[in-house]
Amino acid sequence: MNEIKVIAFDADDTLFINETYFGEAEEKFCSLLSDYVSRQSIAQELYSTQIANLPTYGYGIKGYILSMIEAAMKISNYTLPAAFVKEIIEYGKELANKPIVLLDDVEETLQALHGKYKLVVATKGDLLDQRRKLHKSGLGRYFHHIEVMSDKKETDYLDLINRLEVKPNEFFMIGNSLKSDVLPVLELGGYALHIPFLTTWEHEKIDHEIEHPNFYKAVNIQMILDILT
Repeated sequence: MNEIKVIAFDADDTLFINETYFGEAEEKFCSLLSDYVSRQSIAQELYSTQIANLPTYGYGIKGYILSMIEAAMKISNYTLPAAFVKEIIEYGKELANKPIVLLDDVEETLQALHGKYKLVVATKGDLLDQRRKLHKSGLGRYFHHIEVMSDKKETDYLDLINRLEVKPNEFFMIGNSLKSDVLPVLELGGYALHIPFLTTWEHEKIDHEIEHPNFYKAVNIQMILDILT
């Protein structure tokens, strides 16, 4: 642990609540279209549309709402009332204005690490939305750098690590997604801590266990302080 210089944090569902709000929006969407098909069919169509659109829209609220509208059009066989489109757009505005709720012990942990390590945010999503959330959270002052990434693959992390002018073995990533926050960093030779959230988006799930000397698991973000000592 003496070699660690940079500690990077995912934002959504690592620093503050996010997936819960998207789940609420999905429930409203399914209710809105319940006269067309079953809830399961609606949810599956939305998910499939989202995944297909990721290369075009990326991650975040805007892409999510555009995928909702597209999915709704397909579900309704392109007879979707304009009022439904307006309602879906309102879901996006509601998401953008949700309160920022910090997860347990986040600020206390950042305070303890601040000044000892270079702290950065490494998160996916919409640039405007992520910067807004970090500003409203009051956590921005703890971070040396904020990186809103189009994706979280090995090449994306390597670009970030190079810009921070450190080696992979000097980089420690903390996040709630094994797929995005852990596996790519381990492949590069960095360190990673997984802190699971209550719910995980299907796209971020993996179907195998991770065994790696640089991999850590915790139930609370504050446990990073014990790992580093």
